[in-house]
Amino acid sequence: MPSLNRVTLIGHLGADPEVRYTQNREAIATIRIATTEISKDKSSGERKETTEWHRVVFFNRTAEVVGEYLRKGSPIYVEGRIQTRKWQDSAGQDRYVVEIIGSEMQMLGARPSAKDAKASGSVPRRADT
Repeated sequence: MPSLNRVTLIGHLGADPEVRYTQNREAIATIRIATTEISKDKSSGERKETTEWHRVVFFNRTAEVVGEYLRKGSPIYVEGRIQTRKWQDSAGQDRYVVEIIGSEMQMLGARPSAKDAKASGSVPRRADT
């Protein structure tokens, strides 16, 4: 039987992206996305919000774009797959992290202005016409 490991998220960044580079100069960007579900409590009728946090990792050119244009609070659409990594900490304890390996990303909302780019230290790119 075939299987599918596919994630689709729409949410907001909880912090600025963390971008680093490998020894081969390949970009890796890590972001945290908050998704919020709104429901109504059946007993009291009160509105209830539940926020879930997701760790998303991008590679190569997509990682560079994420680092250049996204900031805390930016709305984003992400597609990818779930991956669990295991390692041992300095005390020898097994540690796990569940993250989404992003394959597709779409920035939502308004494009960053030149003022926003200057504040972040990057220069916006002009589209080729």
